[in-house]
Amino acid sequence: MDLKRTQAAETTKTYNRNTLDNNTGNIYETISILAKRAVQINEDIKTELFEKLEEFATPTENLEEIFENKEQIEVSKFYEKLPKPHAIAIEQWLQDKIYYRHTDLGTDS
Repeated sequence: MDLKRTQAAETTKTYNRNTLDNNTGNIYETISILAKRAVQINEDIKTELFEKLEEFATPTENLEEIFENKEQIEVSKFYEKLPKPHAIAIEQWLQDKIYYRHTDLGTDS
Protein backbone atom coordinates (compact mmCIF):
# COMPACT_ATOMS: atom_id res chain seq x y z
CA MET A 1 0.00 0.00 0.00
CA ASP A 2 1.42 3.36 -1.00
CA LEU A 3 0.52 5.67 1.86
CA LYS A 4 2.35 8.67 0.44
CA ARG A 5 0.06 8.85 -2.59
CA THR A 6 -3.27 8.52 -0.83
CA GLN A 7 -5.64 11.42 -1.30
CA ALA A 8 -7.83 10.54 1.65
CA ALA A 9 -9.05 13.35 3.86
CA GLU A 10 -6.86 14.04 6.87
CA THR A 11 -9.73 15.66 8.76
CA THR A 12 -13.41 14.91 9.17
CA LYS A 13 -15.32 15.09 5.91
CA THR A 14 -19.02 14.71 5.17
CA TYR A 15 -20.00 12.38 2.34
CA ASN A 16 -23.27 12.08 0.47
CA ARG A 17 -24.93 8.86 1.62
CA ASN A 18 -26.23 8.18 -1.88
CA THR A 19 -22.74 8.14 -3.38
CA LEU A 20 -21.46 5.81 -0.67
CA ASP A 21 -24.14 3.16 -1.08
CA ASN A 22 -24.35 3.25 -4.90
CA ASN A 23 -22.53 -0.08 -5.29
CA THR A 24 -24.42 -2.05 -2.65
CA GLY A 25 -27.75 -0.26 -2.41
CA ASN A 26 -27.56 -0.64 1.36
CA ILE A 27 -25.77 1.86 3.61
CA TYR A 28 -25.32 -0.71 6.39
CA GLU A 29 -23.63 -3.16 4.06
CA THR A 30 -21.39 -0.38 2.78
CA ILE A 31 -20.40 0.59 6.32
CA SER A 32 -19.65 -3.04 7.14
CA ILE A 33 -17.40 -3.35 4.06
CA LEU A 34 -15.64 -0.07 4.88
CA ALA A 35 -15.10 -1.14 8.50
CA LYS A 36 -13.53 -4.43 7.44
CA ARG A 37 -11.27 -2.64 4.97
CA ALA A 38 -10.28 -0.06 7.60
CA VAL A 39 -9.20 -2.90 9.92
CA GLN A 40 -7.08 -4.37 7.10
CA ILE A 41 -5.49 -0.99 6.40
CA ASN A 42 -4.80 -0.43 10.09
CA GLU A 43 -3.07 -3.81 10.36
CA ASP A 44 -0.96 -3.04 7.27
CA ILE A 45 0.07 0.35 8.67
CA LYS A 46 0.88 -1.12 12.08
CA THR A 47 2.98 -3.92 10.58
CA GLU A 48 4.85 -1.49 8.34
CA LEU A 49 5.50 0.90 11.24
CA PHE A 50 6.78 -1.87 13.53
CA GLU A 51 9.11 -3.13 10.79
CA LYS A 52 10.57 0.33 10.31
CA LEU A 53 10.92 0.99 14.05
CA GLU A 54 12.54 -2.40 14.58
CA GLU A 55 15.55 -1.12 12.64
CA PHE A 56 16.18 1.30 15.50
CA ALA A 57 15.77 -1.23 18.30
CA THR A 58 18.75 -1.77 20.53
CA PRO A 59 19.67 -5.28 21.67
CA THR A 60 20.01 -4.21 25.31
CA GLU A 61 17.24 -2.47 27.15
CA ASN A 62 19.10 -0.37 29.66
CA LEU A 63 17.50 2.90 30.71
CA GLU A 64 20.86 4.63 30.75
CA GLU A 65 21.44 3.79 27.08
CA ILE A 66 18.18 5.20 25.76
CA PHE A 67 18.69 8.24 23.54
CA GLU A 68 16.72 10.18 20.96
CA ASN A 69 17.05 8.97 17.43
CA LYS A 70 16.11 11.59 14.84
CA GLU A 71 15.28 9.04 12.14
CA GLN A 72 12.97 7.17 14.50
CA ILE A 73 11.21 10.40 15.40
CA GLU A 74 10.75 11.27 11.71
CA VAL A 75 9.28 7.84 10.96
CA SER A 76 6.87 8.20 13.87
CA LYS A 77 5.83 11.70 12.78
CA PHE A 78 5.14 10.47 9.25
CA TYR A 79 2.79 7.77 10.50
CA GLU A 80 1.07 10.17 12.91
CA LYS A 81 0.26 12.55 10.04
CA LEU A 82 -1.29 9.87 7.82
CA PRO A 83 -5.04 9.92 7.24
CA LYS A 84 -6.97 7.55 9.48
CA PRO A 85 -7.62 4.04 8.14
CA HIS A 86 -11.36 4.68 7.77
CA ALA A 87 -10.66 7.73 5.61
CA ILE A 88 -8.35 5.69 3.38
CA ALA A 89 -11.01 2.97 3.14
CA ILE A 90 -13.67 5.49 2.10
CA GLU A 91 -11.36 6.96 -0.53
CA GLN A 92 -10.63 3.50 -1.93
CA TRP A 93 -14.36 2.71 -1.93
CA LEU A 94 -15.20 5.86 -3.88
CA GLN A 95 -12.49 5.01 -6.42
CA ASP A 96 -13.84 1.43 -6.80
CA LYS A 97 -10.61 -0.09 -5.50
CA ILE A 98 -12.27 -2.37 -2.94
CA TYR A 99 -13.30 -5.87 -3.96
CA TYR A 100 -16.07 -7.49 -1.95
CA ARG A 101 -18.34 -10.46 -2.32
CA HIS A 102 -21.46 -11.91 -0.71
CA THR A 103 -20.35 -15.24 0.69
CA ASP A 104 -23.88 -16.35 1.49
CA LEU A 105 -25.27 -15.47 -1.95
CA GLY A 106 -22.28 -16.53 -4.00
CA THR A 107 -22.16 -13.28 -6.00
CA ASP A 108 -19.08 -11.15 -6.47
CA SER A 109 -18.81 -7.40 -6.91
